[in-house]
Amino acid sequence: MPDGTRISVVTGGALGIGGAVSRRLAAAGDLVVLNDIDADAAERARRDIESAGGRCVTVIGDIVEDGTVARVKAAALEHGRVDVLVNNVGDFRPAAPSFQDSTPDQWQRLYELNLLHVFKLTHALLPTMIEQGSGSIVNNSTVEAFRGIPQHPVYSAFNAGVSAFTRSLAVAAGRHGVRVNAIAPDLANTEQTPVAWMRRGYDEGLEHTWVPLARFGEPDDYAAVVAFLASDDARFVTGHTIPVDGGTLAASGWFVRADDQGWTNRPHRA
Repeated sequence: MPDGTRISVVTGGALGIGGAVSRRLAAAGDLVVLNDIDADAAERARRDIESAGGRCVTVIGDIVEDGTVARVKAAALEHGRVDVLVNNVGDFRPAAPSFQDSTPDQWQRLYELNLLHVFKLTHALLPTMIEQGSGSIVNNSTVEAFRGIPQHPVYSAFNAGVSAFTRSLAVAAGRHGVRVNAIAPDLANTEQTPVAWMRRGYDEGLEHTWVPLARFGEPDDYAAVVAFLASDDARFVTGHTIPVDGGTLAASGWFVRADDQGWTNRPHRA
C-alpha cells in the first residue's frame, strides 16, 4: 500500500450510517474493509466507492460470528496494519411490545447485535493497533443509552454497555496511542428506520416541535462525526460518546400518549 494510506474497517458498512461512513472514509483516501451481512448491498457500496476513485474490500457475513470476525481481521491485516475500526452494527430488533413480552432468545440476539460483536472485533484488532502505536476505534451507541426507552429496555442496556466499554477501553488503551470514542445517533433516515416509519402518522411539518434542528438526520450527518473522531483533528479526544441527534437528547423525554396507547417522545394528539 502507498505510504500514508489508512486501513479502515467498517462493520455494517453497506447501507445507512455504515454505508455513509464507508463512502466518506474511502473518499478521504482510506482503503475500506467493508463488512456486511447483505452481499448485494456490499457489492453496490464497493462499486460506488471504486467508481468515485476509492478502494474497498468486502467481507460478507454476520459480524457476531467468530468466522466472520476472523475473515475481517485477515482482510485488514493483509495490508499490514489497521488504523481505524468503526463498530457500526446495531439494531433494536428483535423487538417486543414490552419487557415482560420479550424472551431470552431476543435478549441474546440483541446482545450479539449491539454489544458482543463490539467486544469480538475490537479484541481481534486492538493488539495490532497497540503494536503499531496508533489507532482510532469508533463505536455506534444510541441516545437511548442515556435516556429511558420504555419499549426497548434491553436494547438500551446493551448500548449503555457500548458507551461504558468505550470509556473504559479509552483509559486503558490511551498510553498505547489508541483512541476510543462513540457516536450516539437518533432519528437517522436509513433503510432500517426510514422517515415514513419514524413519522408513523404524525403530521409532516411538525418536526420542529420534537427535534430542535427541525429535521431528520441523513446518513452523512453521522458519518461526518465518525470521520472526525477517526481523524487527526480529534487527536486529543478519547473516551467520549458524542450525541448526533439534532438536539433530541437535550430536549426530549418519554411520556404516556394522550390516548393511553403506549409511550411517545413525540407530539401526540388525542
